[in-house]
Amino acid sequence: MRIIGIRNFLAQLSPGRSMLDSSEVAHSSSEASEGGNWWSRPCGVRELLWIALPLIASTASWSMTSFVDRLFLFWYSPEAMAAALPAGMLHFTLLCFPIGLASYLNTFVAQYDGANRPEQIGAVIRKGVIAGSFLIPAYFLTIPLATWAFQMVGHSAEVQLLEVRYFQILTFGAGASVVSAAMSTFFTGRGKTMTSMFVEVGSCVLNVALDALFIFGLCGEWLEGITGAAIATMLSQWFKVIAYAILLWRPAIGGEFGFLDPSRDEPHLLRRIFQYGSASGFQVLLEIGTFTGFTFLMGRMGLTAMTASTLAVDVNSLTFVPLIGLGIGISTLVGREIGHGQPQRAAVATWSGLMVAMVYAGGMGFTYFMAPDFFLSAHAMGMEPSKFEEIRVLTIILLRFVAFFCVFDAMNLVAVSALKGAGDVRFILVVGAICSSLLLALAVTFLWLDRIDVEGLWYALTGWVILLTIAHWSRFFTGQWRSKTVMETATEAT
Repeated sequence: MRIIGIRNFLAQLSPGRSMLDSSEVAHSSSEASEGGNWWSRPCGVRELLWIALPLIASTASWSMTSFVDRLFLFWYSPEAMAAALPAGMLHFTLLCFPIGLASYLNTFVAQYDGANRPEQIGAVIRKGVIAGSFLIPAYFLTIPLATWAFQMVGHSAEVQLLEVRYFQILTFGAGASVVSAAMSTFFTGRGKTMTSMFVEVGSCVLNVALDALFIFGLCGEWLEGITGAAIATMLSQWFKVIAYAILLWRPAIGGEFGFLDPSRDEPHLLRRIFQYGSASGFQVLLEIGTFTGFTFLMGRMGLTAMTASTLAVDVNSLTFVPLIGLGIGISTLVGREIGHGQPQRAAVATWSGLMVAMVYAGGMGFTYFMAPDFFLSAHAMGMEPSKFEEIRVLTIILLRFVAFFCVFDAMNLVAVSALKGAGDVRFILVVGAICSSLLLALAVTFLWLDRIDVEGLWYALTGWVILLTIAHWSRFFTGQWRSKTVMETATEAT
């Protein structure tokens, strides 16, 4: 209470708009007066972890799948591993918009759940799955364009061949990725995150098992190497669709959630899904597209630079990808409390998320800086020491960037997750467009002028994420997100 009194006193001394204006003081007082401490209060760390830990396990399984996939490819051939990152990133970049849109259904489900309107939850999932299914044929149109796309980048002929093969096979699982993302939000948006965890971990186990069988030729030469890795990934995506379809069968045939009753749908629901989901999808596309652009630029600096950057990105995924699960948990709590009319609790969920993110990312960053060889030891086992040493030296330098990068990346993820959970997505899109375009344009210009090396690109990446972090937290502190919602408003209803 003493802190609250000081904040009120400071606000009285500053009658103009400031970070501590009277409205923000009122919000802070309300948040501080919630029962319990930082651990046990509503939307505190305990409740956040209860929802987020299964999601963290789910997204950690994505990271493990990617890490093992590229580790096996590295043991099989450094060229195959070097080709997997840009090809995989291009594939995911093309999926960013539809997956970002499908994943944003989580906010709709959470807000309707908080508002105690379950009949709209089934409508949201139904429309998301149908939209994702209609997009499946569009992905096949990218198959003949793959050769041209990778030729434009200028990688070596051997790497280009592997990139094209990997990308084209992954395309057959693209639709499954979008549909399963939409299906999963029925569980994650309602806080039933254990269900999602079992499906995602099951997909990971299947992928790793198939990788081991396919990549090293245990199921025939035609499945060997990067071909087998791509097929394993594609099959594991369709496994998720089948698993979620089985789990959704009982809720679908029941009447509570309105899965099969379009007459109960809110007017303009599909329009709002595309309005908010499209902004979210474009924001994801911009950020992942920027990162993909940087990986392509790194590939122009030679095989060693490309391989070292791939290793650094893989190691960073051990921090970032699990934090995606934390971000989904934050969005779920924020969305639920916005739907329930409790924005002060939504703010508490955000601060709880920041606390968890800083402990995890800070610890991982410290480890990257102090013990980088620990994360490279598995890769070293699959390669001759003399050949690996040059890659190791550069990778250790890049991991120092990653140690700094991952902390700001975690802070940015928390702010973005909170804003998305409330429905404040337009601001995120505008900021992403400005920062991503500026940084990528500068990097391309300096590379064309031969004024930048691989370390310079990582400096640019780090500066990019710092700019995003400052912008998104500035928006959070204004408090404008507190009045947002993705649900039907009184104006729309009339």
